[in-house]
Amino acid sequence: MIYQDISGLIQKAIETELINQSDQIYVRNQVMRLLHLESFPEKVSNITNDSIPNLLEKIIAYAVEIDIIEDVFDDKEILTANIMNCFIARPSVINETFYKKYEQSPQAATDYFYNLSKNSNYIQMNRIANNIHFKADTSYGEMDITINLSKPEKDPEQIRREREKKQKIDYPKCVLCVENEGYVGRTGYPARANHRVIHVPLNGESWYLQYSPYVYYKEHSIVLAEEHRDMKIDKDAFERLLIFTDQFPHYFIGSNADLPIVGGSILSHDHYQAGHYEFAMARAADAFSFTLEEFPKIKASVLQWPMSVIRIQSEEKDQLLQTADHILLTWKSYTDEDANIRAFTNDTPHNTITPIARIHDGMYELDLVLRNNRTSEEHPMGIFHPHADVHHIKKENIGLIEVLGLAVLPVRLKNELAEIKQYLLNNSSNVAAYHQEWANQIKQAYDTISDSEQVDQIIEKELGKKFARVLEDAGVFKEQATFERFIQILNK
Repeated sequence: MIYQDISGLIQKAIETELINQSDQIYVRNQVMRLLHLESFPEKVSNITNDSIPNLLEKIIAYAVEIDIIEDVFDDKEILTANIMNCFIARPSVINETFYKKYEQSPQAATDYFYNLSKNSNYIQMNRIANNIHFKADTSYGEMDITINLSKPEKDPEQIRREREKKQKIDYPKCVLCVENEGYVGRTGYPARANHRVIHVPLNGESWYLQYSPYVYYKEHSIVLAEEHRDMKIDKDAFERLLIFTDQFPHYFIGSNADLPIVGGSILSHDHYQAGHYEFAMARAADAFSFTLEEFPKIKASVLQWPMSVIRIQSEEKDQLLQTADHILLTWKSYTDEDANIRAFTNDTPHNTITPIARIHDGMYELDLVLRNNRTSEEHPMGIFHPHADVHHIKKENIGLIEVLGLAVLPVRLKNELAEIKQYLLNNSSNVAAYHQEWANQIKQAYDTISDSEQVDQIIEKELGKKFARVLEDAGVFKEQATFERFIQILNK
């Protein structure tokens, strides 16, 4: 079967334009080397017809069976990436092709690179298909809810290996560094032999475009600095975001904030996230508009959104940059004790911004989400962080993706929600103690719950409400009056 599976993989690679017909002998020989095969039949009948990820799983199972590798997560990941690396051109060729496509249109270029990243199995489509995803109506519009099941559980042997082989290796410095391109991987560090990036200069610096291996939305991409340096939100960051929208007007781009608690998961490498997707926040209506006296040409408003968002729009990029910088600098030093907002504790800053840029109806548009990471005795994880009463659903940091209206919920919820479903249907169940109050509230709110389909709809609706509450907790201004006090300071 291994010859049929390899032949099937080569055939799929030709069909998806990873390689040309004339490449197949070379590629086959490279794959044979990795699988310790010294010869190949002159003719292979019954070639396996399956998807690239499924064919790879069959080939990896063979490699485990004949002891080329052990049945351990990292070994399988490294061999999978090495096999697919045989089918992918060198970075210079891919960049050259990308920019030839770019001459047709920016979307033609990103379509090419996105398809390459999927077909090369860098984007893990089989695993992503395991995610639970649905849309939920909320008082702020239709939001996306995802339960993340795409990252495989580590087996005991993998955990043992990582513990025993823990090494102090400073290469690459982190998983976002450009040095990951083509990196074979090691125990406890991801395999990236089939990883490629596109050079995208931004404001005189070298930056790179890649796709996330576990995409949460359409064309979920990462734009990373060549230099390994800390995240920083400043005027230069705003300018890079807007320059990127010039280069790729069909993409939005945003940044996590640059402080702990409110800053997402990786603050040690300057990077942004982009993609070809319209989130709920992009569709949010204005709660109210206001005038910025120093910038009269700028259209400014506060969004009808659970977090505290100022939207500014202009046809003039420079005017928008000056305005965004003014708002950031004012916010970084802003204190309002009545609203629990304090800019500093001694020399430790608390205020920053999560920015999102896009081109909308021919205008540059920046959404500036005001963030504060202060903690208190009552809220030790953060005053403007999901509060304890919603931790049974979400207690992790609220990063850029959540800010935009996509909930990334923990894997534990898959089984926990199944138990709640049985409870609502009056079947035997074992509801987790921290969900019991919520389950009781749902049961009381709905007179009759008759079938499985209805209970699924109810749980999805109630999860949407909980996620909206999570975002409300993260909003720094709870009333319009407190927001208006800040706007008054902007106009001083």
